[in-house]
Amino acid sequence: MDIYAPVKPLFKETIEICIPLFKILVPMIIVIKVLKETGLVSILGNLLEPLMVLTGVPGAMGLAWASALATNLYGGVIVFATLASDVDMTIAQATVLTSMMLMAHGFPVELQVAKKAGTRIRAMLLFRFGAALLFGIFLNVFYKAFNFLQEPVKILYTPEVRNDSIFSWAYGEVTNLVYIAFIILCLVALMKIFKKLGIINLINLACKPMLKLMGIGEQAAYVTMVGFTLGLTYGGGLIIKEAKSGSMTHRDVFFGLGFMGICHSMVEDTILMMAIGGDITGILILRTIFSILLVGVLMRLSAAIPDKIFYRWLFVSE
Repeated sequence: MDIYAPVKPLFKETIEICIPLFKILVPMIIVIKVLKETGLVSILGNLLEPLMVLTGVPGAMGLAWASALATNLYGGVIVFATLASDVDMTIAQATVLTSMMLMAHGFPVELQVAKKAGTRIRAMLLFRFGAALLFGIFLNVFYKAFNFLQEPVKILYTPEVRNDSIFSWAYGEVTNLVYIAFIILCLVALMKIFKKLGIINLINLACKPMLKLMGIGEQAAYVTMVGFTLGLTYGGGLIIKEAKSGSMTHRDVFFGLGFMGICHSMVEDTILMMAIGGDITGILILRTIFSILLVGVLMRLSAAIPDKIFYRWLFVSE
């Protein structure tokens, strides 16, 4: 009797998800390192500085958003914490910036994940960047109109600057990849258990009002909620698999990834942004409402777009 028989399908499915995902992650990890070392992030920060005026955030903080866009949230947080000591900011301004960072960050990796599922990079980039900027402008107007959160910001967490040696960097990235593979294995196992117990149907039922509001099919419920709660890497890995299996429509894939792009990892990332001064009204409550309404409006507008245009500009047809 093969005692490993029950777990072999789990490892097989995990490998099938990890291989295309790691083909994206490994090259992009190197690209991110190059961006950091060559100073290209600073150039992007200078380009973003004029846009900061629209959101009421000090222009110098464009570098913090640029770091988040080109690397990841922690890269943005490190720059934010470094600049914050020399830039006077209110809680409202910190909330605007952290909200935009949450909605648009990690583009080298996350846009490639979206591309692997079939979406066009330019469309997802414009969607996420535009949504972040639009939300930042809205939050700024909202907080000023009600004179809300205008007190000076207090930063509770300042991340340590990591050892930048090549060995330390490589070891850290390999550790992250192992961690990602382990989480995906757990998610695959959990999904099978949920299907056996009928819990997937309960998740679909619980998500039905939100998905209905956005116009996304119920078959996207589980992967959307994985991305919403845990992050785009995990939700994206699952959605790549579902997209290739044909169980989700291409429009559901695009807008499901769009929603996950601007509204994901709601526990860990929310806590991180609160630690550097973001307020929960903006980074969690209003961002979630805004994301659902935005995707809902765009999903319904897309119904009027002919397939020819959809596949030319938004999605790569097989």
